[in-house]
Amino acid sequence: MIDDIISSALVLSVPIALAALGGAIHRRAGIVNIGLEAHMLIGAFIGALVSGATQNWVLGVLGGAAAGALSGWLMSAIITRLKANEIIAGLGFNIVVLGLVGYVLRSVFSVSGTLHVPGLQRLPTITIPGLDDIPVVGAALSGKDPLFWLTIALIPLIAWALARTPGGLRLRASGAAVGISSSLGLRTLRIRDVAGVIAGALAGLGGVALSLGAVGLFNENMTAGRGFVALAAFYFGRSRPLPTALACVLFGFFDALQIRLQTVGGLSPDLISTLPYVAVVLVLTLTAIREQRRNARRLV
Repeated sequence: MIDDIISSALVLSVPIALAALGGAIHRRAGIVNIGLEAHMLIGAFIGALVSGATQNWVLGVLGGAAAGALSGWLMSAIITRLKANEIIAGLGFNIVVLGLVGYVLRSVFSVSGTLHVPGLQRLPTITIPGLDDIPVVGAALSGKDPLFWLTIALIPLIAWALARTPGGLRLRASGAAVGISSSLGLRTLRIRDVAGVIAGALAGLGGVALSLGAVGLFNENMTAGRGFVALAAFYFGRSRPLPTALACVLFGFFDALQIRLQTVGGLSPDLISTLPYVAVVLVLTLTAIREQRRNARRLV
């Protein structure tokens, strides 16, 4: 049972982790990306359509990432070029994308809610020889799709890029002090737009993980607030890749746990389904307490 819960937790954490890593990058550039939910939804939608049209999951993944990247650039440009408030712009973007996707489903595909895309090719599973022989970990890691392993690879790669590469250092500088970075000749607005594109692409991949994953379909509500959970994850992880990813695994664990508890008699399904979101609230509360204590120590 514990092996199944751990395996499910890892699978469920992938969409959140991809979006959260993108949000962490954007946050390091100085913008809190509230529109992750929108980027995930548009990525899931376009990824499913492209996969069905081409019957190729690779093109579906690329299409979803490209759609997310375009969505991320557009939202970032509204904030950086038009000077819109990032919170209002992000929330508005979520509402617009949700409404637009729902409109397209009804007007173009004549369906409401769920779209079964003919010819959609789901993500394949990767079998690594000898992995199943490793106790506990092997069973949990076995049979995962390419986006799972991509997420694992991205965690150290993003950490290294932010800390060791000139581009990463410029990105962090643009987020730390806009006036200083601009005076040093850094194109702060362009850097933030690039970070927005990366954030959108990663969140789009998170959406693709949903639509091309085990279910193999698209639903206009399939993101189900995961973009906001990703926001909580990179806030908890202080926009650092590894702590952010660990927070996503924690949220994935509670999601897997509530799915398992749904089969237990005598428990309210509606109450159990709130478990992941209760975990998010608790994590945010603990994070706020941690930040208050850290700020208090600085004043002493």
